[in-house]
Amino acid sequence: MSLIEMLRQMGPAALISMFMGIVPLGFGILYAARPTEHRLVLMRPLSLAAVFAAIHGATLGVVNAFVYVANRPDVTFSTPAVLVGVAEALTTIVFDFGCLMLAWVCVAVGLWRRP
Repeated sequence: MSLIEMLRQMGPAALISMFMGIVPLGFGILYAARPTEHRLVLMRPLSLAAVFAAIHGATLGVVNAFVYVANRPDVTFSTPAVLVGVAEALTTIVFDFGCLMLAWVCVAVGLWRRP
């Protein structure tokens, strides 16, 4: 299964959770370009929101995998669909935390450039 196919199968809540990491990344890039105290203050709550979104998306994916297993007549954890569901759950964490890492590197660049 490709990444594009996996993104198509994710629901709206999972996609919103996943792409929440882009918001602090955008503010981090803005802060690196033009560092202001206001942008730095906004980075903390936006980062926290991205962490909560990553946890939300991962938990939602695991819950959906469990529901899938519970609705199958032969209950097993070795089915490929369960593994894809867990992979989708982990994708939100990886994407959001990757965006947060890049956002805070941009903040570090902005702090270095700040007068």
